[in-house]
Amino acid sequence: MHRDDTNIHEDNTNIHEGGISRINSRTTKGWLVRGYKNGNRYSKLFSDGKLGGKEEALKRAKVFRNDLRARLSAIPTKDRCQKIVSCDKRNRTGVLGISKLCKNGKGNKELGFFSVTWRPKIGKQKCTSFSISKYGEKTAFKKAVALRYEKLCEAYGTEIATKIVGKENVEKYVKDAELEQAPYGA
Repeated sequence: MHRDDTNIHEDNTNIHEGGISRINSRTTKGWLVRGYKNGNRYSKLFSDGKLGGKEEALKRAKVFRNDLRARLSAIPTKDRCQKIVSCDKRNRTGVLGISKLCKNGKGNKELGFFSVTWRPKIGKQKCTSFSISKYGEKTAFKKAVALRYEKLCEAYGTEIATKIVGKENVEKYVKDAELEQAPYGA
């Protein structure tokens, strides 16, 4: 399906108004109106064929879009909450937010490291890594788990951090870990 860039007016000038997209596919020609509120999508297609042409379909799409905007603005906005995830089948290290990665260094030498990511606040992500060649695999992983746990405790408190990292991982890796951070990718 080919979708033209948004908001093309009858004389093909950009009308600079959001929420309306042109759809030109083999089976569908018309204007699609979309709006979003609190994670819900609202949409309606205004077909050229059913409404007597491209111009009439666009006029009706604009009326619907304006009405939709008014209705959506009357709906109270829900506070966004951050979803706490404690497991993911794609994770290979056993601790969410920690990945074992490799990259090529000088002389095409493969450098392995554990990458650690965390979100200190909504919309902000931080990352660092611990070198396997510098610390050894066991120690690098231990440092990565300890740092992840520390940062999650700062952001969400001990109870949630323990749930995310896993009680067994906290007991096994966090005790007595020294958190000397390696430069990213080292």
